[in-house]
Amino acid sequence: MVALLAVAALRFALPSGLSVGPDWAMAVAVPVMLVPTVVLHRTQRYDANRICGYIITGVVTLDMVLSLALLIARLPDKKESPRELLIAAAGLWVSNILVFASWYWRLDAGGPHARDGRDRHETGAFLFPQMTIDGGRHRRWKPGFVDYLFLAFNTSTAFSPTDVPVLSRWAKAMMMVQSSISLGTVAILAARAVNVL
Repeated sequence: MVALLAVAALRFALPSGLSVGPDWAMAVAVPVMLVPTVVLHRTQRYDANRICGYIITGVVTLDMVLSLALLIARLPDKKESPRELLIAAAGLWVSNILVFASWYWRLDAGGPHARDGRDRHETGAFLFPQMTIDGGRHRRWKPGFVDYLFLAFNTSTAFSPTDVPVLSRWAKAMMMVQSSISLGTVAILAARAVNVL
């Protein structure tokens, strides 16, 4: 929830012409959409909670991709100052990390509720280093949101998963999308802004 709220807040870092709808729309929509997910989780309706989580994360993802597309489309017109371009690129880059960390956390091994129901994390889309260590303190290890945040950060920074091999096709496809968004944000927008400076 905190990651999605942060993405909604980061929308204010973008110039006003780079968002679909009013600037404040996501800052209102995300908390409103989070209320049913909290209620469903507290009433132990986990399947409905998971579906609501997918919808919220999908809406935030779509908004981020549309903002990036609008920014790239407006580059030739040179309507944004170099400072605005750098701030927008940084906001979109951080949003990309938070959005995909949320997706990996929601989708890997059935999601957080399914992972919590198991004694340990043995299968999933990602092979975390702790999964390869036998016995000892890692016997009952399960990934948390920070593990997926680290994976998403590395994917956006190095365009690769670094220490976490990717095992499933859906995860490989998502990581390619995340890397492409990051490349578009960092390489195209930041390079353009620096070039103008």
